[in-house]
Amino acid sequence: MSDEERQTVLEANRAFYRAFAQRDLATMEGLWSRQSPIACIHPGWPPIFGREAVIASWRGLLGNPAQGAIVCSEERVLVNGTTAIVICNESVVGALMVATNIFLREDGAWRMIHHQAGPMPPASERGKSSSQPAGSDKRTLH
Repeated sequence: MSDEERQTVLEANRAFYRAFAQRDLATMEGLWSRQSPIACIHPGWPPIFGREAVIASWRGLLGNPAQGAIVCSEERVLVNGTTAIVICNESVVGALMVATNIFLREDGAWRMIHHQAGPMPPASERGKSSSQPAGSDKRTLH
C-alpha cells in the first residue's frame, strides 16, 4: 500500500469521526456507500443492514443531545485492492471502545460500507499479541 493511498483512507476515516463529532448528518450520509450493501453495529445494538436503516440510526444518534463527544485514535489501515479496513480506538465520554470501519473505493473515493464499535478490553488484557496461535487466548465469548 502506498503512503498516499494510506493517507487517503485515513482522511475518509477522519471525515467519518468529524461528521460524528460535529453531528453533521449530511456529511455522514455522504460518507456511506450508495452502490454497495452497507451494515452498522453500534455498541450494544443489533446489526443494522441497508442504507435507509443505517442512515436512520445515524440520524437518531447525531440528533440526540445526550450523545457524548467522540475522539478517534490509534488508527491502523489495511488495504486490499478496492477495500480498506481501519481499526481504531474511540473514546466516548471516558469509555474506550475499539472500532472497525470498512471502506470500498467507489467513484474514486473511499466510502464506508461497515462500522462496528464495542468495548475495549481492560488494560490488563490489551498487551496480548495479535500473533498468538488460535486457541491460546483463554477468554470466552459468552
